Amino acid sequence: MKVSARNAFKGTISAVLPGAVNSEVTLKTNGGDVIVAIVTAGSVQSLGLAVGKEVVALVKAPWVMLAASDCGLTFSARNQLAGKVSTLIKGAVNSEVGLTLAGGTEVFSVVTNEAVSELNLSLGKPASAIIKASHVILALPA
Repeated sequence: MKVSARNAFKGTISAVLPGAVNSEVTLKTNGGDVIVAIVTAGSVQSLGLAVGKEVVALVKAPWVMLAASDCGLTFSARNQLAGKVSTLIKGAVNSEVGLTLAGGTEVFSVVTNEAVSELNLSLGKPASAIIKASHVILALPA
């Protein structure tokens, strides 16, 4: 499967909470991280999503927000993945920032250069990737 989404988390579904319109699907990645996705009930049915099924969670890099580990804020976003900055590529306006999570998975974000400066991000510095559950797309592996 080839996709343009920078982040692809392979894992196994650990829970499905069905709803009338949307369902909450939780997967545990191969690296041990937990990702929560909100998808339509129709998608759960058409993809046959169930506990134990292997899936890939896709997230475009611009949808990944970053927070400094010491920011002192609480977020409503379901996915809050702590790691360390492992990639930092500055462009004219935006930067690509990669965080390596404890399990070895790298999560990429595209943020403004101003945000990199304000968060004081640099290689090796702890930070968190914040991803809304509604920004996670689930796919079946090829």
